[in-house]
Order: sequence, then C-alpha cells, then structure tokens
Amino acid sequence: MSISAKEYGRERDMGKISLSLMSYMILAFLVLPVFIIIPLSFEAQRYLEFPPRGFSLQWYRSFFSNYEWTTATWTSFKVAFSVTLLATFLGTLAAFCFVRSDFGGKELMYGFMLSPMILPVIILAIAIYFFFAKLKLIGSILGLTIAHTVLATPYVIVIVTATLQGFDVNLEKAAMNLGANRITTFYRVTFPLIRTGVLSAALFAFLTSFDEVIIAIFICGTTANTLPKKMWDSMTMETDPTITAIATMLISLTVTVFLLIELYRRRQKAMRASR
Repeated sequence: MSISAKEYGRERDMGKISLSLMSYMILAFLVLPVFIIIPLSFEAQRYLEFPPRGFSLQWYRSFFSNYEWTTATWTSFKVAFSVTLLATFLGTLAAFCFVRSDFGGKELMYGFMLSPMILPVIILAIAIYFFFAKLKLIGSILGLTIAHTVLATPYVIVIVTATLQGFDVNLEKAAMNLGANRITTFYRVTFPLIRTGVLSAALFAFLTSFDEVIIAIFICGTTANTLPKKMWDSMTMETDPTITAIATMLISLTVTVFLLIELYRRRQKAMRASR
C-alpha cells in the first residue's frame, strides 16, 4: 500500500528530528564530562570537591603568581607558535605535491607521511627520545619543536589536501594565460581560495602542539617543561588544584579557536556567495 505525500513528509521530518536528537545526545555524552572541571576551578576550599561549596578565584591567582606555571605556559606558547609555522609550511608543500604531482609510490608516501597520526603516540615518543638523546636534543625547545612538528604536520596535510582537491585549477590557468607568473598566480588566485583551509590547518597544528603531553614527558627533561607536562607532574606528585584553573583556561582557548575557525569559514563562504 503506497503512502501519501503528507505521510511521507511527516515521516521524513520525524527522521530528521530523531537524528538531530541522537546527535545532540552523543555530543553531550562526549563533551559534558569535560565541563565539570569549570565549577571545580572556582572552589573556595583548599581541596577539590564537587559540587563546590563556595566561589573563589584563588586557583587562578595561584597560577599567575607561580613562576613555574607561568614559565611552563610561556614555553608551550613558544613551541606551539614555532610548530604552527613549520608544520603549516611543510604540510602545505606536501599537500601540493600529493594533489598536483603524479609519481610512483605516491599512495605509499602519503600513508607514510600520515603515519604519526596512526601510530600510538607512546611508540612515537620512545623512538623520538632515543633518536634525540644521541643528538643531545632532550630538554631543549628545539627538540620539542621538531618532535611536535612531526606530530602536527599530518593534520595539515590532510586538511590542505582536502581543500586542494576541491580547487578549480582552471582559475590558475586563466590567470597565467592573462600574463601572471606562477608566484603571482599563487598569491593572487590560489592562496586566497585555499586560505580558509590553510588557516584551519594552522590552528589544528597549534592545538596539537599546545595540548600534547606524552612526547613532552619524554623530551622535556628538567629544563623545558611545557604546560601539559607541568600539569601531569602536578597530578601525579601533589594534586595541586591549580590544574583546574589551567584546564578551564585551556578549554576556553580551544573553544575560542574553534569558534574563530567557524566564523572565518562562514565569512569566507558569504563573501564568495556575494560575488
């Protein structure tokens, strides 16, 4: 027995509502436990208790007045900015190579470049530790930067490759037919159109480095502590409630970055639609 168009539309709407509801429930299951840390960061007691008994900013003051915490934060920012520049540059070049070139073993090379995303990070950390120990890079910012670049570059390759695969190369050909050289074509035609993807990749590279802890545990030594490494030490040795304030600030940073990416993506989409 066939169903009417009205019944079909009602079933389709119910399907959409059910799918949306299920998606929000999964999102809540994944995200809500993370936000429990936020009220804990305002705990007025000298120990952690949920729900908090009072409101205080003591753990935020503790963070900003502690030299070890602020130094670790500054080290994380220095390493993350360096990694962002290096990984974005190298990953973008690699993505152009994989999308625009055709050479033997390209698929194998692509899989090899993405292997840091697939391998367990602990295995990668052990391998980097023994290799860097021979080069005397343990405990140095340079060593951390190189190790985190290895970890962040595959994310840039994946994002920029996906962006380039949707790029119309006829636009570049048209620009060169009008007299533009390859460099001018890249900066005036190619880059403006892939800029959103490159920026997203750069922000992912920054967060990959800034939040990373396993490799940092092996590479930091005693002289180049990053913020996640310092948090790990605090949790395993003394359980300093200051980490709740830091975790809240890191959550805020991550949410802000993702909101900026989304706002920028929507703005670019609106600008392209208005042309």
